[in-house]
Amino acid sequence: MRSSFVLAAALLSVPLLSTAAPAAARPCSWQAAWASAQMTPEGNNVLPSGALADATLRQIVRPSIGGARVRVRFSNVFGHAPLRIAGAAIARSADNASARLVPGSVRALAFGGARDVVIPAGGEWLSDPVALPVAAFDDVAVSVHLPADPDGATAHPGSRATSWIAKGDATAATDLPGATGTDHWFQLSGMEVERCAAPNGIVAFGDSITDGYGVKPNTNARWTDGLARRLGGRAAVLNLGIGGNRLLLDGLGPNAMARFDRDVLAQAGARHLIVLEGVNDIGVLTREQPASPEAHRALVAGVTGAYAQMVARARAHGLTVHVATIMPFASNAYYHPGPASEADRQAINAWVRTPGHVDRVIDFDRAMRDPARPDRLLPAYDSGDGLHPSVAGYRAMAGVVGLDSLR
Repeated sequence: MRSSFVLAAALLSVPLLSTAAPAAARPCSWQAAWASAQMTPEGNNVLPSGALADATLRQIVRPSIGGARVRVRFSNVFGHAPLRIAGAAIARSADNASARLVPGSVRALAFGGARDVVIPAGGEWLSDPVALPVAAFDDVAVSVHLPADPDGATAHPGSRATSWIAKGDATAATDLPGATGTDHWFQLSGMEVERCAAPNGIVAFGDSITDGYGVKPNTNARWTDGLARRLGGRAAVLNLGIGGNRLLLDGLGPNAMARFDRDVLAQAGARHLIVLEGVNDIGVLTREQPASPEAHRALVAGVTGAYAQMVARARAHGLTVHVATIMPFASNAYYHPGPASEADRQAINAWVRTPGHVDRVIDFDRAMRDPARPDRLLPAYDSGDGLHPSVAGYRAMAGVVGLDSLR
């Protein structure tokens, strides 16, 4: 009896390695690697009539995660009529400040197997996947041949990147001698990569401070670029900022609430949302004339109400919501805010900091303000207009975001 008991015990102590199921491979998925917010261009941001008729438009973007296959999203969201793309290609950029491509890297894009596609007015269209290994922070060129000017342009004016326009179909050409440069993106809203890591994308949703006002073209010095570099290609940082954007009213671009579903919830693989909006709502209220106390109270209620809406809608889609405090701008000559506007900013920031209102707080106000004059930016972080950070300020903003909070 004793020997049987010992044998049974010994058998139970043997690791059951032979019966353990192998670890399942992580499934691969399409994840947004780069994105931009779309709007109708105005004023100097509009191309001359005929500029895109029978023309190749080559645009340079920088994804912040990599993958072996890519696909591109083209946009006709603000078009008045269907948009025909007669041909498109993707390649590695040889120099992000020129139209040159890395020889041998050009891949033609297709749409349902066809070379061309017609995108309905108000719509967007994904290309078929194409094999082109792309690493995080590679500069990638997307070229499209448009047979006619779009009827109603869809654009991102604040690209801080140079695009190139040449006549005819030059989508496969490795250079575009004599091309015209323009520092805007047109009809291009996203790039996705196929990736076998867990999705962990970060949508940065904001105004000109997120869009990178003051950053020189092709330098990739926005605060979102700095955050992406800190993450080292482990997570995409998608910049969905629009200069002059407001939460509650249209201005430069559609208001934040109107574009929220398209620019935030539709991003493949997004798991985090960073919101930095509201300074333009405060500034515009009193830019032309003083506002009544009732108008100030309504503004604060509207902004915080919009935040609450975004938190609820994003949480319903599985996103963790980080809301940033609004930075000081008392010395800005365009908005020339007074004590009532500063009180509005303080009230909105107090709401953001109140536990339970948002998932996580990014306190840009505390990090960027001048301790001696807390209604103003620290001089070292001020671009000179009292509102937008300098490049050093953007670098500081990138450092404020806690990486552990983005896991």
